[in-house]
Amino acid sequence: MKPIIILITVFTVALLISRPVTGDWQPIFAGNLGMCCMLCFTALGHFLFPKGMTMMMPPVIPFKTAMVYITGVAEIIMGILLMVPTLREMTGFLIIVFFILIFPANIYAAIKHVDLEKASYDGPGLSYLWFRVPEQLLFIAWVYFFAIAGF
Repeated sequence: MKPIIILITVFTVALLISRPVTGDWQPIFAGNLGMCCMLCFTALGHFLFPKGMTMMMPPVIPFKTAMVYITGVAEIIMGILLMVPTLREMTGFLIIVFFILIFPANIYAAIKHVDLEKASYDGPGLSYLWFRVPEQLLFIAWVYFFAIAGF
């Protein structure tokens, strides 16, 4: 829920500030800034809760801890690249692929009841997917509309 709150809040504030500052609404800027901030926020989990993030990955994934840190750095870099107009579309495609690739880890974590912050197996379980699936689809649509299609 926190990532959605950050996404919508940053988008709304940036959009409201853009009108008096630039003389026009800047939804593309606001949408990409919102996603940038959301990605940077979610990247924090990779560094604050690496053990819990490692527990989210299926056993077949090698070098789990390294992958946690690499994907955290990747989220920050992709978020920043969204703010570069000439790289925005390519970055948008990369982010969508990233969201698709990490989704199985979310399913695995739900099946195993992983609590990311506590690094335990007493999380919400499969009910979490009722929220996570629409959330993931929202993130993909958001990136498509603001970074690729240029809403």
